[in-house]
Amino acid sequence: MVALVSTAAYLGLEARAVEVQCQVAAGVPAFNIVGLPDKAVAESRERVRAAIAALGLSLPPKRITINLSPADLPKEGSHYDLPIALALLGAMGMIDAETLASFLVVGELSLDGRLAATPGVLLAALHASAQDRGLICPAEQGAEAAWAGKIEILAPRDLLALLNHFKGQSVLSPPVPGIAAEPEQGPDMKDVKGQEVAKRALEIAAAGGHNLLMNGPPGSGKSLLAACLRGILPPLSPAEALEVSMVASVAGILEGGQMSRTRPFRHPHHSASMAALVGGGLKVRPGEVSLAHLGVLFLDELPEFQRPVLDSLRQPLETGEISVARANAHVTFPARVQMVAAMNPCRCGHIGDATLACSRAPKCAADYQAKISGPLLDRIDIHIEVGALSAADLTMPASAEPSQQVAARVARTRLVQSERYINMAVRTNAEIDGDALEKFAGPDEAGRRLLTQATEKLRLSARAYTRVMRLSRTIADMAQADQVGRIHVAEALSYRRQSPRN
Repeated sequence: MVALVSTAAYLGLEARAVEVQCQVAAGVPAFNIVGLPDKAVAESRERVRAAIAALGLSLPPKRITINLSPADLPKEGSHYDLPIALALLGAMGMIDAETLASFLVVGELSLDGRLAATPGVLLAALHASAQDRGLICPAEQGAEAAWAGKIEILAPRDLLALLNHFKGQSVLSPPVPGIAAEPEQGPDMKDVKGQEVAKRALEIAAAGGHNLLMNGPPGSGKSLLAACLRGILPPLSPAEALEVSMVASVAGILEGGQMSRTRPFRHPHHSASMAALVGGGLKVRPGEVSLAHLGVLFLDELPEFQRPVLDSLRQPLETGEISVARANAHVTFPARVQMVAAMNPCRCGHIGDATLACSRAPKCAADYQAKISGPLLDRIDIHIEVGALSAADLTMPASAEPSQQVAARVARTRLVQSERYINMAVRTNAEIDGDALEKFAGPDEAGRRLLTQATEKLRLSARAYTRVMRLSRTIADMAQADQVGRIHVAEALSYRRQSPRN
């Protein structure tokens, strides 16, 4: 007899249909799993054997063959345990095969029959919804699966509860979508003393989704300013929250199946490897740049990152996605992030202070800053110098403007952009390109003359020219101006990093 159960394999944020086929035939007793299983899948037979034994059942003394179709698609992960167990129980006649045909099944089995959480349940639920199927998943991930829409979801705590449900001896309650509690707010803008130029730059970056680099001595407030960004960014829309949650689901960090509308804020340590930052590894998983999708990727002590690791960000910063190529798979993850970075001007950090700077200046600063490639710097829209605070700055009262007021202005500016690009695959000014760039961000005659002169004098690249136009559009939106003017272009140019040749 052959029993069939549907499940899914994950490639990036794509779920592909997999059919678990179980045959119980006469022959020498054996339990084989075929269809390109990895180590975790191959070990499923021991977990399945123990879980079925926990029900008081024993496997038939026959030849059991599990085939994971299509056979040429690599199968990774422990979420195949439950579909393999149900296919085997179906082949043994313990479950009606027609009942199983209407569900997609994922879940890991414990030795005593309990179901354990596995990554990617939200993707499986969306895939099941597209196929007009129900979903069977572990109880602790029922709330996550419920976000897929109006599909039948069975979320038992163990294999016995699922069997009792199918037999009508008990009924499993449908799970409800989980909403995460709002996280505690970080530092407030009113707590930042001085640094008015940096605050202005931070607000512009938040309003348009622009990349930002802060350069200044230790203790000048760069990390504090970056932390304040969390409090002024607008919340995720429902569609954006679903995108972010899909990445978190694949990574296995969607706790309790609860979705949040707070934008991600990832701040990896400078010792992070390339696989940790952009994704990959033996089992391809999203990296920090994907976990920060539609949020902020904060890189503190930028020159301390390995140069190849930093250069690996050049492509995702430009395209908004990261492609990880492996011999057996080619996986693409979303990576539309706002990169915020902070760095010291040199290794000692006090190049501008004659009393504190080292004796190797200015070579110290040149060598330190050379660790960051020019193409990466060219992708950063806003470059600002964050100067050291004086004694007067430290003793004076803090700014009276809290993050709440700044966030209101940012939200208003983002609303203007969402209405402008309503029929386009663009969310913020930082993403516009092509014909839309000239249509929406083209400056007036005076602004165009200034931009042309600056391009020649500063020798701006085509990318830098485009980014100045995008930044000018954001500054104009903040001023509630319909047309980008000379003053907006001038401020945008003031944030560009000038080449050392000039």
